[in-house]
Amino acid sequence: MEGNPMNIAGAENGHFVDADGRWLILRGVNLGGSSKIPKVPDGRTHLREGFYDGTHVSFIGRPFPPEEADEHFAQLVRWGQRFVRLLVTWEAIEHEGPGIYDVQYLDYIEGIAEAAARHGISLFIDPHQDVWSRWTGGDGAPMWTLEAVGFEPRRLHASGAAMLHQEMGQQYPQMQWFSNHLRLGCATMFTLFFAGNDFAPGVLASGEPIQNFLQRHYIEAFGALARRLTAYPNVVGFDSLNEPGEGFIGLSDIRKNRSDFVLPGLAPTPLEAMSAGEGLTTFANEIRIKGLGLQNVGRKPLGTPGKRAWKDGEVCIWRRAGVWDIEGGTAVAKKPQWFALKDNLAGGSPHAFFNEKYLKPFIERYAAHIDAASASSRKTRRFMMFIESSPVGDMPTIKQGAAWNFVNAAHWYDALTLTMKRWTGFIAYDSATQKVIIGPRAVRHYFKEALARIANHSKEHIENAPTLIGEFGLPFDINGGHAYRTGDFKIHERALSAYYDGLDANLLSATIWNYTADNTHAYGDGWNGEDLSVFCREDGGGRALAGFVRPYAMAVAGKITLMEFDHARGTFVLEFEPNKRIKAPTEIFVPGLQFLHGADIVLSGGELMDLSNSSPAALQEEKKLSGLSAKAGKRYVLSGMERESFLILRIEADPDAQVCRLSILRC
Repeated sequence: MEGNPMNIAGAENGHFVDADGRWLILRGVNLGGSSKIPKVPDGRTHLREGFYDGTHVSFIGRPFPPEEADEHFAQLVRWGQRFVRLLVTWEAIEHEGPGIYDVQYLDYIEGIAEAAARHGISLFIDPHQDVWSRWTGGDGAPMWTLEAVGFEPRRLHASGAAMLHQEMGQQYPQMQWFSNHLRLGCATMFTLFFAGNDFAPGVLASGEPIQNFLQRHYIEAFGALARRLTAYPNVVGFDSLNEPGEGFIGLSDIRKNRSDFVLPGLAPTPLEAMSAGEGLTTFANEIRIKGLGLQNVGRKPLGTPGKRAWKDGEVCIWRRAGVWDIEGGTAVAKKPQWFALKDNLAGGSPHAFFNEKYLKPFIERYAAHIDAASASSRKTRRFMMFIESSPVGDMPTIKQGAAWNFVNAAHWYDALTLTMKRWTGFIAYDSATQKVIIGPRAVRHYFKEALARIANHSKEHIENAPTLIGEFGLPFDINGGHAYRTGDFKIHERALSAYYDGLDANLLSATIWNYTADNTHAYGDGWNGEDLSVFCREDGGGRALAGFVRPYAMAVAGKITLMEFDHARGTFVLEFEPNKRIKAPTEIFVPGLQFLHGADIVLSGGELMDLSNSSPAALQEEKKLSGLSAKAGKRYVLSGMERESFLILRIEADPDAQVCRLSILRC
């Protein structure tokens, strides 16, 4: 037992607060990377056996078996990671068929929430998906959603409608799964999910308009989970949908390539994707990394002539809608502007059009159902709503007062390091401005600036909602997996430190991607060649710990004006303006691995409270693992700490203090 979960009461002035009114900074992990795939049969994406049986699967044991829960949660607490983004896929709940829920899996997730609470860990549910489903190159939706619209999942890869690790094996290209957004399977499903009523009128599933059918089942599945988790105070919220795709929505011409979506891999136009899906001989642009940018290197075949993505007897949905047809064996656009902007919403931006007309109404329907499922009232909503936007678009503009307790849960990645799996520290790519950043100082400044943009969007466009960076992280197999051969993760520590410096500079909460309990060197997180887990048993458990296990202010009785940690020098500084109305102390997490030989502590404007005021569990650990003694005035000496230890410093502000300043200096 590591204490009670944080009492996350809501939001105030752009940040999370507890019931005492303290400013909370939430730090934690995504749990976990392999939760995207079934446990039974083994759903790791390098394996093909059992892949096309989408019914008889089980996700029980994702993120880890129940008997391992205490081990993993205790470890997260020692690392100061007390807030978890818990991955749950739609497929995990409703894989057997529409309206048929895996009750045993729901029981299992309840058990995970209960185990987290025993260790003082709070969490929110992430309804995870990537490029729609496992059969369209990612994870998320059940197989029956594809079959409901006429797709034949077993032919999606051969027809070019998806690119699958399960079919390509060792030939699967590095970090190109994201390009499935441009292929027929993923793009069609997201178009139907968000805008089927507008762009595919008359397409029905079980007699219901396809958009209504898909959204209703998705929303009701997570409503069933919300009913289960309402009784667990440490479950504080639900995400709306991980990285929702825009599909074809808002595209000006189906014959043109997307200029806002240039990624390594095949990049078909919508018409090319539709053509290949009907088994026509089709070619598409191939994008590769050249020098410091991405370039079209020529045309390559897409799909297999004669192999259709659709069931026998089914016609492409977009041919049925009259968007295109086949003439003389060639695809011909009939309504090339079919998906273009309607009503000129949001100044003509396709991303803003998607947000305003389709994403926001979906989020509101979803949030209303989660409220109803948890028996919430408008005044006392049980769950906070963590929202996201398309991975290539801006976050929506939302007025808080008229709706729910929203949180901006946007994602941010160091794109160049993620896609190339190389870290130098002196080069980065700003995807927002499409500029290359050169120089160590410029790169670190860019990290801080990019995260500041996300926080500023919350202030300016979501009525100062709190921001939590829902995903960011680092591939651990960077630089050719050098660390696996040497055991030296210092490069990873420097990279992660740079990311966390950016978070601290903006006083941001965040959950790193990711913690995978069954990560291996050979297959990483078990999904599409990704290997971003901060945990791997082959590396002794945690890896690059010094990069992300670092001191930070967990709860502050006032307004934070500065928080920074110099990883190289081992100096931590916190400044805040005390709020005299708050009676609870300020609490700072201090990990032993950063202060193995002890530290000097200097405090002005307050007193370190007697450690006997700590909770019993924390007090016992602090007494055993560290020694804190007062010197003259408000200077303290912290004796050497063990690597796996931690303590919580508690500060009570002086009655007349205008500013409190805490410095911890590594010995």
